[in-house]
Amino acid sequence: MSETLTKVDSAVQGLGTSPPKEHVKGHRRASSSAAGVFNINDLETQGVELQIAPETQKLGWKINTSPSTVEDKDYLKKMLTTPPVKKIDLHFPLGLEVTARNLKGVTIKDALDAIHKPYKKRADDELDNPYLAGFEWDKEESWTRLIVHLQKNAGPTNVGGGGKKKKDKKAHADE
Repeated sequence: MSETLTKVDSAVQGLGTSPPKEHVKGHRRASSSAAGVFNINDLETQGVELQIAPETQKLGWKINTSPSTVEDKDYLKKMLTTPPVKKIDLHFPLGLEVTARNLKGVTIKDALDAIHKPYKKRADDELDNPYLAGFEWDKEESWTRLIVHLQKNAGPTNVGGGGKKKKDKKAHADE
């Protein structure tokens, strides 16, 4: 039995002849985090300052009602901060802290959802200041969180400004 083998016996020969499979290094859920959205801790190390959307002061939103009750729905889609962040802590003056998260960038709605969760079962008379006045970023106190400001009344909103003009035009048309 000294014949040369014509077939390759995989147990003996040819182990190294098959092309090596390229190892694909998988990164978990790369598609769910959007480009241009930052980790707040990275921004702190780079010294990048945050700007808070000014629309948060115009909402007139009551913290124990659903964020969908906000009159101007377009505000809810806006990013809470510039540059956008994946998560940010929201700190109340009395000590409560909630976290707003969104891998595509925290929007105003994400922040309102986070605030609404601990307050949704509270009655109106339990809240001293039930309306959102806005957010404040105090980099000296903490770079990674915003301070939530509340107020007694809804404050200035941009709703219902144009109704009277239409009535006046009708009155002039009837004359």
